[in-house]
Amino acid sequence: MAGTFWSLVPAIVAIALALITKEVYSSLFIGIVIGGIFFAIDASAGFPGFFNHIFSDGMIKQLSDSWNVGILLFLVLLGTLVALMNKAGGSAAFGKWTKKHIKSKVGAQIATILLGILIFIDDYFNCLTVGSVMKPVTDKYGVSRSKLSYLIDATAAPVCIIAPISSWAAAVSGFVSEGENGIALFCKAIPFNFYAFFTIIMMFAMVAMKFEFGPMAKYELGGKTDKPAEDEDAGEDTVAKKGKVIDLILPIVSLIIFCVAGMLYTGGFFTKLSDGNANPTYLNFVEAFAGSVASVGLVLGSFAALIITVAFYMIRRVLPFKNCMRCIPDGFKAMVPAILILSLAWTLKAMTDSLNAAEYVAGVVNGSAADLQKLLPAIIFVIACGLAFATGTSWGTFGILIPICIAIFPEDAPLRIISISACMAGAVCGDHISPISDTTIMASAGANCDHVTHVSTQLPYALSVAAVSFVTYIVAGFTQTLGTIASALISWAFGVIVLFAFLIFMKKRTVKA
Repeated sequence: MAGTFWSLVPAIVAIALALITKEVYSSLFIGIVIGGIFFAIDASAGFPGFFNHIFSDGMIKQLSDSWNVGILLFLVLLGTLVALMNKAGGSAAFGKWTKKHIKSKVGAQIATILLGILIFIDDYFNCLTVGSVMKPVTDKYGVSRSKLSYLIDATAAPVCIIAPISSWAAAVSGFVSEGENGIALFCKAIPFNFYAFFTIIMMFAMVAMKFEFGPMAKYELGGKTDKPAEDEDAGEDTVAKKGKVIDLILPIVSLIIFCVAGMLYTGGFFTKLSDGNANPTYLNFVEAFAGSVASVGLVLGSFAALIITVAFYMIRRVLPFKNCMRCIPDGFKAMVPAILILSLAWTLKAMTDSLNAAEYVAGVVNGSAADLQKLLPAIIFVIACGLAFATGTSWGTFGILIPICIAIFPEDAPLRIISISACMAGAVCGDHISPISDTTIMASAGANCDHVTHVSTQLPYALSVAAVSFVTYIVAGFTQTLGTIASALISWAFGVIVLFAFLIFMKKRTVKA
């Protein structure tokens, strides 16, 4: 079963069950159990080997991984920071401030998108920060939690993958072979990242055109609520009366500054390259970011921001020290659903990894590369999308497919850049729509939206952009002989026309219905 289509079955079953039953915890666990059974059969490990693989090799190993622990700790710290901002009255004050500046539902959605684009450093940071800041505003103007979680998710990975200074750019550059400038290659690939750009264009267009389709319409236009009952007016009596907008702004600004500084620190930006030199040299900004350890940097940054926030609130006498400390368990409790889903999703990934799912997909790509040169970008886009969807990881998909794309084409070939872009776009697309993706999980957590509801409502939107991107990559493959710039311009013109034609068609169809 290892190294065959069967290696993808555990993830496929988990995803299918989550969408059918609307219950994500048991669905993920069933997928894990199936993966454990397949591994035990292949390894002839028997019943003890089955249990050992699930818990010792799977769950315990994943939860003891330093990167994963860093992400979980970052979630807890960020949850605590959000709880502090809410209890200090910063969120409530910001809501009152927006009454003067944001006058409509359209304005609330545009503000959410713009904030998501501005926070391009890291997708995890984006998801939880945008959700905590914009939730009071979008609630006020009747934006459903489903739509908010979609806007958050669609401005997380899709924005990070086209930002040269981001944890994603650093990750992609790390998968490039030695002797080649990974950041430079990443920048060359940006114009062909159609899925990311078309997702952003579609968000703005749909907000401006004021229509929804698919399951999202039930919540946005049909009056159906998706706001959790326990979230209604939660804790209003405990909110500090002295809260001001600065009580929200300062923690967020501190978080951005210190998270960037933390990532640069882990990348060696502040470390001398040689001691004892009269003129010591340091890594430049881009090099340090490329070598950063995102999970550690985000923990350092969020902890520093937490300390600054507590000190600021105490100086302003908005919250006493005891109340600040009570926000720690509150923040942890708010993140428990996300932490549980992430833990199960990581364990499921460990099951598919042990069954050599990545090697199976890599073999499929290598086998199709020789005969389908011009269609290769579109094929790679679909394969990357499928792999990221099944495994819930875009970075893992980068690690599998980018080295293959680099090996297939010579350095100066336009098709090389287009194929690498297709790989990144497909990985982001699969990550965007996957129920077991950590970014998807955190987007629903950031908006306080039911996870399965978020997945099912955003799926038609993401698949629509994916379809447009797929045909655009076909055009790019056939026009690559004209040169990189000409191919990009022609492909962009074609893709944008198709996207707007689709949106106009869907709006007319929705109005008639």
